[in-house]
Amino acid sequence: MSLRCVLITARCFAGASRSLRATSNLLCSSRNMSSRQADHLERTASVHRQKATFSARVCAITNESDTVKRLQLEVPHPEFSFRAGQWVDFFIPGMEKVGGFSVCSSPDLLHREQVIELAVKYTQHPPAHWIHTKCTLGSQVEVRVGGDFYFDPMPSDHTVDLLLVAGGVGINPLYSILMHAVDLLRLPHAYTPGHTHLCYSAKNTKELLFKNSITGICREFPDKFSCDFLVTRQDFEIEPGLQSYTTSGKISQEVLRRHVNPGRTLCYLCGPPPMIESVSRDLQSLGLSMDRILYEKWW
Repeated sequence: MSLRCVLITARCFAGASRSLRATSNLLCSSRNMSSRQADHLERTASVHRQKATFSARVCAITNESDTVKRLQLEVPHPEFSFRAGQWVDFFIPGMEKVGGFSVCSSPDLLHREQVIELAVKYTQHPPAHWIHTKCTLGSQVEVRVGGDFYFDPMPSDHTVDLLLVAGGVGINPLYSILMHAVDLLRLPHAYTPGHTHLCYSAKNTKELLFKNSITGICREFPDKFSCDFLVTRQDFEIEPGLQSYTTSGKISQEVLRRHVNPGRTLCYLCGPPPMIESVSRDLQSLGLSMDRILYEKWW
């Protein structure tokens, strides 16, 4: 996701003995500025980020959709790391503007192959425009990890059920979290994840990123993973493989109700502000407390 977002995360799930720990509210800027015009580094100035910047090489480029390119970056430095849900500052040689893009891959992929993945929607913003028009295999960039929106449980933490709610390219950090939950399920002596459900809204099924991977996971682990795709402007027939997962309409309280257990559910939201605000109200109406609702807004 191109990180045109203000991070207003109120809680994080992380750390040994930290579990569901409250943190102070984090605002990206105390100044009253237009979010559409504000620079990524200004918007995230007060958000935690690592000090080190690491060299990265573009080693794969694919079209995730008609408007989204998926980059695979090789980051070989042994000290580079990130948590599922975090983003990177994206430095392009010779370009003053710094991009901000959520990592959409899991930390275990970095551990196994020394790569991370970004899915970037086409815009006129210089870093995103460069990725879509000038970036090639072998291009060199630099990245720096930041963000307080993440899922990083320790083996001793209590098991929670995850509810992931995404709008548009807000899927990126949530897909990283989903893939991390899959990896934890496969790893020995790791945290034992509960059930993970994804509610993902997009204009139509062509705009649903990672859909084949997501449905594949749901079929492989039907007791552990499930998903609802909601499309708001579908004007063509839904692909047969997606029909059982897809319905028309927006994310509603009725859609969420089946997946909320106030004592067990931890919800991560990422998408445009109106969706975040509506879903957050619905979750609270269903009995989920604010310390179990984590969110990242973008627009």
